[in-house]
Amino acid sequence: MRRVYAYLLHKRHIEREVVSYFTHEKLLYEDEHHNCVFVGMDGDIAKHAHLRSTNSEGKVFRMNVEGSESAHSFHKDGTDKSLYVFEAPIDLMSYLSLHRELINAIALCGLYDGALETYLKDNPHIKRITLCLDEDAPGRAAAQQLKDKYSARGYAVTAEEPRSGKDWNEYLQKRSTPERGR
Repeated sequence: MRRVYAYLLHKRHIEREVVSYFTHEKLLYEDEHHNCVFVGMDGDIAKHAHLRSTNSEGKVFRMNVEGSESAHSFHKDGTDKSLYVFEAPIDLMSYLSLHRELINAIALCGLYDGALETYLKDNPHIKRITLCLDEDAPGRAAAQQLKDKYSARGYAVTAEEPRSGKDWNEYLQKRSTPERGR
């Protein structure tokens, strides 16, 4: 786990407690190629794995493992009636680093809402959805589409955007890195 911790803490600025939580819950580990593996569970059974390279140089590598069920993506169960929805596991972890709240949160590992459908079906107590998707054209379009779809089903749906940057990790990195010359 040394490369995963180094990558997430030092390159991505995610809080150690957040990384430790997911490793302790066996939802995050390092594979033999030193990739971060984000695990999606269905009860006690792993059903989904999303890989992200720890190599900070060169081309970025990320993918859902073949045979993974996208309906069971990387998530964290909280204590309230709200669900926060992210495109990527690293954005979910970044949000937790910034806010330190006990929230229900799910990473879609893309923009397909199959995991959201499953989470809502499995957690009927959820009444509010906060979309925390990327601030790019595909993310904004998906947020509008999901807002329309789930509002029509009776959920209170809002969107939360990072104050700067295209996603929650970029915002976390900007907040964590002191400005030069000050």
